[in-house]
Amino acid sequence: MKRLFTSESVTEGHPDKVCDQVSDAVLDAILAQDPKAHVACECATKTGFFMIFGEASGNFNVDYEAIARKTICEIGYDSEEVCFDGNTCEVMVRMEEQSADIAMGVNESYEKKSGKESDEDALIGAGDQGMMFGYACTETEELMPLSTKYAHELSKRLAAVRKDGTLPYLGPDGKTQVTVEYDDGVITRIDTVVVSTQHSESVSLEQVREDMIKHVIEPVIPADLIDDDTIFYVNPTGRFVIGGPMGDSGLTGRKIIVDTYGGHSSHGGGAFSGKDPTKVDRSAAYMARYIAKNIVAAGIAKECEVQLAYAIGVAEPVSVCVDTFGTGKIDDEEIAKLIMDNFDMRPAAIIRKLGLANPIYRDLAAYGHMGRTDLGVKWEDTDMAETLCHILKK
Repeated sequence: MKRLFTSESVTEGHPDKVCDQVSDAVLDAILAQDPKAHVACECATKTGFFMIFGEASGNFNVDYEAIARKTICEIGYDSEEVCFDGNTCEVMVRMEEQSADIAMGVNESYEKKSGKESDEDALIGAGDQGMMFGYACTETEELMPLSTKYAHELSKRLAAVRKDGTLPYLGPDGKTQVTVEYDDGVITRIDTVVVSTQHSESVSLEQVREDMIKHVIEPVIPADLIDDDTIFYVNPTGRFVIGGPMGDSGLTGRKIIVDTYGGHSSHGGGAFSGKDPTKVDRSAAYMARYIAKNIVAAGIAKECEVQLAYAIGVAEPVSVCVDTFGTGKIDDEEIAKLIMDNFDMRPAAIIRKLGLANPIYRDLAAYGHMGRTDLGVKWEDTDMAETLCHILKK
């Protein structure tokens, strides 16, 4: 049976992604001074305006406005010609101290207060309640869905040809989309590719289309996945001169599917950017990806989704659920037990295992947080695969 599945990506100049990157640039600046700081930083933007707001507590002193202006200009919004200028836009800052009520549960977990646990990894409680999902599959070398991988690669390529001068008429804003055709679960071809990119007024749609196919699509999408019936949509509205915050408002955390698996997996609804790793929206989602990837890398399943759920102030997850969509070599319940026996999912243990107290987040805030083997993040390691295989052979 044939079916089509689509995933999208956006460039670093998309207004929502500008907000994500500033939020994480703020987080990085704070963690560089105080790795134990608590941060929840969000941003919003519209024409000529940028706002930074949220909570942060710890031993640090950062210039929020300077961080925002530097990040916005580095993305490419440094003149009115591209519809937004980080040098001159209004920047409003409304950052406050973290709520003392929240800090009570995060700084000292339920397990620690009740005397149930005494080791260091039990000290920190989850920064919020909620459920987080991790996913992996065998469609690509990175164990990510194919449509997600190539949507991100197209967006990265859009930024690259703008920045290296290959296509100097491009603006920072852009979106991509890839539709993959499956036949009985097997990838057969790419059905549709969509590229929408901001451009200067002087260039024609015909030139944009020609350049997108030659310099963006063809270098990214493998030729053996394209056939005569593959459809290319380039700037299908016919014009994309007004972009960035002038064309659309931006907000931190509004691209959660782009940030994860392109719709191939469930999502708990929590965003990542601007949140320190005691917030399980972020750290547990990375841990769930790490676990799912190691399950697939070990050959235990061809496809794996892991759900972790937490209660605020409690270190241990309240539940662990696994779905291998019928591809598991053992029952999903057995895989869940294997996970609980071999992975420490308490926030402090996750932070230590995955190196999450380090200022690593700005680079993750565009082009996806998962599958980022290019950044060397530890949740993409498969160092537990051999151990899991050994345990199963016993």
